[in-house]
Amino acid sequence: MPCALVASLVFGGAANADGFGAAGVLSGKNKQDLPPITLSAGEPITQGPWTLKSGTYYEFEIIGDGSQELALVGPEFFRAIWVDEIVVEGLEIRPLGLDSVEFDEAGEMEIGFLAIKPGRYHMKIPGSTGETQRIEITIE
Repeated sequence: MPCALVASLVFGGAANADGFGAAGVLSGKNKQDLPPITLSAGEPITQGPWTLKSGTYYEFEIIGDGSQELALVGPEFFRAIWVDEIVVEGLEIRPLGLDSVEFDEAGEMEIGFLAIKPGRYHMKIPGSTGETQRIEITIE
C-alpha cells in the first residue's frame, strides 16, 4: 500500500468520507477490542482465532503470569499491520516495526494497531508445536 494512501487513511483525507472525522481510521468509531492473549506455562494462549478487517483499528492485551519466561512471535503478522503503540505500565512505545515480544516476569502490555494487508497469519510461542500455543489470524 503506498505511503500516501496509508497517511490519508490514518490522518483523515479519504477516511473522512467514511464518517471517521478528523482522526481518520484512528477514531473511536473505527476501534475494536480483541480478546487478550495469556502467556502462561502449559496453558492455551487464547480461546480462538481472530478474524480482522483491513482498515480497522484494534487493541489487545498480552498478559504474562510470570510462570515461565515466554515470548510471542509473529513477524509475518506484524508486517501486515501498522503498530500504533505498545503500552507497558503506562509507558507508550511507538515502534517502527515489531517481530516479537517477551515476558521475563509477570506483566501486561497493550498493543494498538491498524490491520492493513489481507491474508492468513499467526502468532505463537517460539519452539512450541501445540495448537493451543498459537493464535490463527485472518485479515480480510
